[in-house]
Amino acid sequence: MRQIILIIFITTAFGQIKYPADSLLKSSEISVFRKAALVPIAGWQRISYNTDLFNCQFYPSCSNYGAEAIKEHGLVLGCAVAADRIIRCNPAAFHYHVETQAFFNDGDGRLIDFVEPKIYQPSKKSPAVAAGLSIVPGLGRIYAGRLYDGLFSFLTLSLSGNAAYTASQQKRPVVGPLFTAVFMIAYLGEIYGGWRSAKYYQPAVFTEAE
Repeated sequence: MRQIILIIFITTAFGQIKYPADSLLKSSEISVFRKAALVPIAGWQRISYNTDLFNCQFYPSCSNYGAEAIKEHGLVLGCAVAADRIIRCNPAAFHYHVETQAFFNDGDGRLIDFVEPKIYQPSKKSPAVAAGLSIVPGLGRIYAGRLYDGLFSFLTLSLSGNAAYTASQQKRPVVGPLFTAVFMIAYLGEIYGGWRSAKYYQPAVFTEAE
């Protein structure tokens, strides 16, 4: 497994520009720390771009969204923003997208969702309250009206937290810190996701005239 990871790292970091994240890896304007977070994304694109099994329902795709988030917001916050998108990329995404009257990509009908969003509908929920409630994973999203996202995030954070705890208890020198870092990023992304859900992703409100 270590050999496979090493091969992916080398071919991703030093290979030709072939996939979207590669251009950021080669950019002199991106710091080394941000590039370190971009390597797994570029590695994933070498898989997802060569099969139809992993077509993302969003535009830009979750991998490109994550790369852009890291570019714009830095290593920690960028990864947290990407984690929020991964949580939202679930079977209920289409329903919530229609509910907010968001846009679809003309080329392939995917759900348009950029790192810097537009306010689709006036929010009646408090982003600050949603962020605070997200201390309990999923609760902020549920408050914002996205029940399925909340349940999915609770499950994801529970599993990742358990994996981090188990690896730490077993004193695994590499996996333990790695899983813990992933959990902490996901947890930060959950708080951000609660805030973002309340601020930007509210259902459309129709009047009687409409």
